[in-house]
Amino acid sequence: MDITLLITVLIVVCALSFDFINGFHDTANAIATSVSTKALKPRHAIILAAVMNFIGAMTFTGVAKTISKDIVDPYTLANGSIVILAALLAAITWNLITWYYGIPSSSSHALIGSIAGAAIASAGFAALNYSGFIKIIESLLLSPLLAFGLAYIVYSIFKVAFKNLNLAKTNKHFRTYQIFTAALQAYTHGTNDAQKAMGIITMALISNNYQSSDEVALWVQISCATAMGLGTSVGGWKIIKTVGGKIMKIRPVNGVAADLTSSAIIFGATFIHLPVSTTHVISSAIMGVGASHRVKGVHWGTAKRMLITWVITLPISGALAAVTYMILDLLF
Repeated sequence: MDITLLITVLIVVCALSFDFINGFHDTANAIATSVSTKALKPRHAIILAAVMNFIGAMTFTGVAKTISKDIVDPYTLANGSIVILAALLAAITWNLITWYYGIPSSSSHALIGSIAGAAIASAGFAALNYSGFIKIIESLLLSPLLAFGLAYIVYSIFKVAFKNLNLAKTNKHFRTYQIFTAALQAYTHGTNDAQKAMGIITMALISNNYQSSDEVALWVQISCATAMGLGTSVGGWKIIKTVGGKIMKIRPVNGVAADLTSSAIIFGATFIHLPVSTTHVISSAIMGVGASHRVKGVHWGTAKRMLITWVITLPISGALAAVTYMILDLLF
């Protein structure tokens, strides 16, 4: 086996591992509200999320194309195989660290920061495709703000629309609705997050001259969808506890408002081929609902801890990737 093929195989294995970890790291967010309100039993929620994530991952490829070419140019990237492998190893490392401590960090930030850091270590800042990279960063920054604002509005409408209804009966109905909104949220998660690994594998195939276009091969799509579905089936209990209970005390009506909002933001991003952090979007939607319901009811200490993690993920993952690239460059 020649060295190029060996590194390509390693990249595919690492990309699928990243997708698997992303499954139990990020998908926890998609079902956290429905589990915390007891709309779904944990096992049922995870099975539902796994199936819907797989379906979502098989539906679109636009985000994958954005990842494959908008951060760096795979056709001209110097030492591209090592850059991509270093980025994946760094992103996986950061995801596992944040998962271990139960912090809902962003897999998207980790991956994008890692690609940028490894590319800069390889060829300097000129390696970045600035127009595409800035567009992706803007998407990552704006989507949580939109989620917070939209969730605030949606829940404000809910409060007016259902103010005269019996609380117990309303919660019972909304607990049923949450089954469908959890499924929708898991589906939209699959349409965006699974495509990131597809984009990485496609980037590697282009960089190593195994394909000439940015079209996502069917085997790549199926492999990534399966990896994310399997990862989802493992579950992410620590993050479910943080998102589902430590931001605010969630009732079914809160959960439905948050689920609908975050699903709309994530799917909107998928539709225009932009990656977003599903972690950021879902958590921000819960905060928006909480602020609309009762500002003091939001545990802002948890929100602050999450915000700090969001801010540091890009630079830390970038630095990890740069160091990893230097080590791999010596080895290969």
